[in-house]
Amino acid sequence: MTGPVLVTGAAGFIGSTLVRRMLDQGRPVVALDKLTYAGRRASLAECEGRPGFDFVQADIADEAAVHQVFARFRPSAVMNLAAESHVDRSIDGPSDFIRTNVVGVFVLLQAARTHLDGLPPADRDAFRFLHVSTDEVFGALGPRGRFDEATAYDPRSPYSASKAASDHLVRAWGHTYGLPVLVTNCSNNYGPRQHPEKLIPLTILRALSGQPLPVYGDGRQVRDWLHVSDHAEALIRVLDDGRPGRTYAVGGEAERANLDVVSGLCAALDRLAPRPDGRPHASAIEHVADRPGHDRRYAIDPTRIGRELDWRPTTAFETGLLETVRWYLENSDWWAPIVADGSATRRLGLTQAEAAASAG
Repeated sequence: MTGPVLVTGAAGFIGSTLVRRMLDQGRPVVALDKLTYAGRRASLAECEGRPGFDFVQADIADEAAVHQVFARFRPSAVMNLAAESHVDRSIDGPSDFIRTNVVGVFVLLQAARTHLDGLPPADRDAFRFLHVSTDEVFGALGPRGRFDEATAYDPRSPYSASKAASDHLVRAWGHTYGLPVLVTNCSNNYGPRQHPEKLIPLTILRALSGQPLPVYGDGRQVRDWLHVSDHAEALIRVLDDGRPGRTYAVGGEAERANLDVVSGLCAALDRLAPRPDGRPHASAIEHVADRPGHDRRYAIDPTRIGRELDWRPTTAFETGLLETVRWYLENSDWWAPIVADGSATRRLGLTQAEAAASAG
C-alpha cells in the first residue's frame, strides 16, 4: 500500500518527533493537528516543504473534517497521538479531555472503518490503526513491580480515565469490526520541544528566569523516563511489525523520583547556565502542595516489545537530560513565545481549598 501515514497530534511533542523520523526514512506523512496551546506548527518547521509532507489543521472530533482527510489522502495507516495530556489541566477542565481523548478517538475509528471497507483486499490487509496511550491508565504501583500488557486498568485522574476509555474503544473496534488495531502504553517522555507545562522543561525555564522550582509534595513520586526519540522509534517498530490486536508497553527503564530529576536538572544548569548570583540552582527548589490524587509510582516492563520487535531504549537518562537542557538553552526562539505571558508555567490542578492554602 503506497498511501501516506496519517499522524494525528503531529505538531505536538511526540508527534513532531515521530513525523521527522518518518520523513527521514522516506515515508510520506500527513500531519494532522488542531494546533491547540500544545500543538505548535514551529515544531514541524524542519518538515515544511519536504517531499512527502502534508499538513492539515483539523480537530479529530470534527467528523466531517476527519472523513475529508481520509478521502483526500487515502492513508495506509493511522498513528493516533492526538490527545489532551496534562493531568493538572484535566483536573481544572476535564471536558476538553473527554472531547478529544474519547469522542475524537471514536470519530477516528469510525472514519478508519469506512476507509478500510473501501480499500482493495491487499491494501486492506496492510492497513493499521496504531493508538498511542499512557502508563497512567494503570493507576499507581507500590515500591516494587512494573506495569505490563496484562496489568488491569485503574485510572486515577480525568486525564488517565479519558485515555483508558479511548484504549477500550480502540480494542473494541478491533474485536467487533475487525479493524487492525495496535495499542501502545508508554512511560513519561522527555526531550526537545516538550511544552513547558511538563516537569523537565518547566524546571529548566523557571530556573533560567530565576523563579522558584516547584516540587509537588515530598518529591518522591517515581516515574519511568523515556526519551522521545526512543519512543518514536518504538512506534515505528510497532507499526511495521506489531501484530494486530496486540498491546505493547514502551518504557525507558529509567526510574527516577521527581525530586532527583529536578536536582539533576539543577546540576546540569549549574554547569551550562550558572545563576548570576552564584548560588546553585537547587537553592530555588520549593516543595509545594501535592497534586490531588497524585500517583506514587509508575514503571513499565518493556519485555514484550523487546522480545517480539527487538526494540529497547538506547538513550541513557543522564545523557538525554543534559542534551535536553542544552536544547532549551539553544532554542529560546521556540519556547519564548509560549512562556511570554507566564501562563505556561503557572500552577494548575489545585482544588479551591488547596489553591488558597498554597497562596497563603
